[in-house]
Amino acid sequence: MSDCGCDKARKDLEEYLRNEVCKTQHTDIREHLENCPSCRDEALVATTLTAVVARACKESAPEELRDMVLARLRAQQATH
Repeated sequence: MSDCGCDKARKDLEEYLRNEVCKTQHTDIREHLENCPSCRDEALVATTLTAVVARACKESAPEELRDMVLARLRAQQATH
């Protein structure tokens, strides 16, 4: 049997990446990721995806677009 803990590491990966696992679990998962390229790749994908989504949430619309949307909303409100 060659179970290197992949099931457990993958099950707890989200919590691990958010530092929401206990210290013992954190150490076990970190050691597993250091020794398992497949799980390490999965952790990298999850980390990258989280960073991209976080960056996208911080972006705002250009000021001109905001002004256009507000002008249309005001026009709609004025006619109703």
